[in-house]
Amino acid sequence: MVHRRSIFLVVFALTILALSFGVSFAQEATPDAPSSPGAILDVSGDWTIATVVKLTGIAWFDRMETGVNWVSEDYPNVTAFQQGPAQADAALQVQVIEDLLAQGVDALCVIPFQPETVEPVLQRAREEGVVVITHEASNQENIDYDIEAFDNSAYGVHLMEALAERMNYEGEYTVFVGSLTSATHNQWVDAAIAYQQENYPDMTFVGDKNESFDDPQQAYERMQELLIAYPNLRGVQGSASTDVVGVGQAVEEAGLQDQIVVVGTSLPSISRDLINTDAIDLISFWDPALAGYACNMLAIQQLEGTLPVTDGELPEEGFGFSNLTGYEELSLVDKVFYGAAWVDVTSENVDEWDF
Repeated sequence: MVHRRSIFLVVFALTILALSFGVSFAQEATPDAPSSPGAILDVSGDWTIATVVKLTGIAWFDRMETGVNWVSEDYPNVTAFQQGPAQADAALQVQVIEDLLAQGVDALCVIPFQPETVEPVLQRAREEGVVVITHEASNQENIDYDIEAFDNSAYGVHLMEALAERMNYEGEYTVFVGSLTSATHNQWVDAAIAYQQENYPDMTFVGDKNESFDDPQQAYERMQELLIAYPNLRGVQGSASTDVVGVGQAVEEAGLQDQIVVVGTSLPSISRDLINTDAIDLISFWDPALAGYACNMLAIQQLEGTLPVTDGELPEEGFGFSNLTGYEELSLVDKVFYGAAWVDVTSENVDEWDF
């Protein structure tokens, strides 16, 4: 794949000055940014790996880019960088991937906005010899492997348990997803609803899944509508990192912090203020930086031919990344690796997290 790297570097050189200015500014603005995990792999090849996120400009994927940048720090032979569309749009994400294939990358780490929409371009990538690793897409077909921070059903149940406990196991609740076609978001809420219906008969799911398009403003406006449509609403479970932010703002403005429980996936950096006012009760997350790093680690090993998988099975002694919290021991089901990397944050420990 040397020719791929050569083609890519010709194109990449045209933008490297602009990228270096951006990196320099980020480093000056955050002098206490965490350091890279440190290299643990032996890398012999020179590889170019592009991480393609759902959209740029939101805290979740800004944090993921930190982890992607760590890869190049730890492995000088690897050129690792992140790109994505400016808005959550499946067609725009496909265009980003097509452009990267034209540039000749060796591997793609993709966090799909709509998994089914990227299937054709990922199939093309693999036909061209490009390694494809995905994240938040355990149902993706045209891939080498997918890596998840945890089992998605278990995570959905975990969020439901947190919601139910704070609702005293009774009352009406609803759920938000970034997209009705987002595999992981729907796995979380489907598992949560099923668990509630089996275990908490005094709780009631109302309405349909609410789609936010990873936009806090849309979550905010939809929550305002729900407060009118369901005056007895007592709980909300969010999925996209921005869901609980929009929902929490609507709850706070209505003065309902003591009546409506809000839990979901998010980051302290965008939810801290609302956690401290009790408009958001609990967030769970996995560190996007470590997830981005783990995606790239799998890509490197697949490129190097050192990933210890034989006939779809891991060695008996296990496999994982000793320098990545939550990914030290990975399980493999079909083509999906699972870690154990979720973290719960409430007002009691939110200040322990600086991103």
